[in-house]
Amino acid sequence: MSSAQARTGTLDEGQVRAMFDRIARVYDRMNSVMTAGLHHRWRERAADLAAVGPGARALDVATGTGDLAIALARRVGDRGEVVGSDFSEGMLELAREKAPALRWEWANALDLPYEDDAFDAATVGFGARNFTDLDRGLAEMTRVVRPGGRVVVLEITTPQHPPLSTFFSVWFDRVVPAVGRIADSAAYTYLPSSVKRFPGPEALAGRMAAVGLTDIRWILTAGGIIALHVGTAR
Repeated sequence: MSSAQARTGTLDEGQVRAMFDRIARVYDRMNSVMTAGLHHRWRERAADLAAVGPGARALDVATGTGDLAIALARRVGDRGEVVGSDFSEGMLELAREKAPALRWEWANALDLPYEDDAFDAATVGFGARNFTDLDRGLAEMTRVVRPGGRVVVLEITTPQHPPLSTFFSVWFDRVVPAVGRIADSAAYTYLPSSVKRFPGPEALAGRMAAVGLTDIRWILTAGGIIALHVGTAR
């Protein structure tokens, strides 16, 4: 990964995979530091929006170390099934350590190895901005969800109005890269840049509609820094 690519938040697929393999062992710790532990609460809200209950089948795409998949598993219970998929073996290794009973699988979000209508819901938490082709990733998530099921996207977004926009800029442009130097300087320079180039809430809703989702709505939380989008497959 070049410094220029990190600053612009544009990496190719192989570079994204290699980056997450590198930072896997510090990923959870860095998330907790950067969000004061609130990322767990946001994943719980995403799992709620998936609207899955006992016996349901859910897919968590770009599952990372598995926290959102584990939240979904609590909702589907023993009679249901959750699949956590990722293309970083380093991340999947940690997910398997956390929850050995769950189904963890290597899969590319842009070419999911699942049949049409295979799941009651599909989620992605803080991974959509790393898709090298966002529309294709959203289309794949939509394809594997049955009609009436939900697709949920949890992502960081850029607040537009001060004072939060000022705080956000300082935090993501200066503090996150500085803290990230301890773990992986290039990866945590890439993070704020990838957030900036990701579509805002209204634009992301439009992209979700374009791949066939309906009844799309979004919730802004954490003062507008976090966006949760949900749409219904048809």
